[in-house]
Amino acid sequence: MTDQPSPDKIAATPAAPAPAPVTTPYLTEPLPDLAAWTRYFQEAEIPVLAATAQKLEALRAIEDDVDAGMLSAVIESDPLMTLKVLAYVSANRRTSDTTETESITSSLVMMGIAPFFRNFGRQPTVEDQLHNQPLALEGLRELLTRAERAGQFAVGFAVHRGDLDVGVIHLAAVLHDFAEMLMWCHAPTIQLEISAMQRANPTLRTASLQRFVYNIELNDLRHALMKLYRLPELLVRISDGKHPTHANVRNVLLAVRLARHTMHGWDNAALPDDINDIALLLNASPRVALAFVHKINHPV
Repeated sequence: MTDQPSPDKIAATPAAPAPAPVTTPYLTEPLPDLAAWTRYFQEAEIPVLAATAQKLEALRAIEDDVDAGMLSAVIESDPLMTLKVLAYVSANRRTSDTTETESITSSLVMMGIAPFFRNFGRQPTVEDQLHNQPLALEGLRELLTRAERAGQFAVGFAVHRGDLDVGVIHLAAVLHDFAEMLMWCHAPTIQLEISAMQRANPTLRTASLQRFVYNIELNDLRHALMKLYRLPELLVRISDGKHPTHANVRNVLLAVRLARHTMHGWDNAALPDDINDIALLLNASPRVALAFVHKINHPV
């Protein structure tokens, strides 16, 4: 296995008319181990939301008037496109560069607007990828919505704590479940099987279920791919849930937990434990912590 993914797999193919959707060969059987899954995703294309692809093409048409802020606003609204850009910039960073780019905006400044459009042509979309898997597309969209909520909670917690790494904490929360996003895109029938098992028995531990179905835990795959993509070390470290004693790691984990448990309302049985843990993180009472997360969820 090579040390990094080939740039032509991370970036899109050159700009061309959007092809008609075709039947995509999905993985229908799990791969044997973490190394095999990592090799697979080293070569696999990363599709993005159709809305993202459309907005990027609109900006391409006025390239001379586009700045890094305009581009980053589009990219950051889509976790898959965010992952794609960070991976491309990290993989193509010169060894002489001593500073890692830890945000989309700084990545675009380093790359340049014109080179971005050269290296990222018309993007393949998840809607095309999953056009004959509507339930999987629905599952992916829900996960993307949850990722956005996790990012909002993570920023709120980090700002309250006075953490100087707010931007990286936000990225870590938004990208926390990117391995599952890739599974929805490339192994939709297997991911639907996991979802069906979870609905049938909500008490099943997610990690145990993933080991049973995928032969791996997706957290391990996420960490392996972040290293493979050479993502910024601070981002990798904050994303490592195996070190929950670090405040910024807990910040991310609790934001992700809260987003997951409140996706369909605020009556989840796990919510009291979440609020107690968030209160400890924020050095506040559970009552104040609950009011605070509601304020983040419904900003004025």
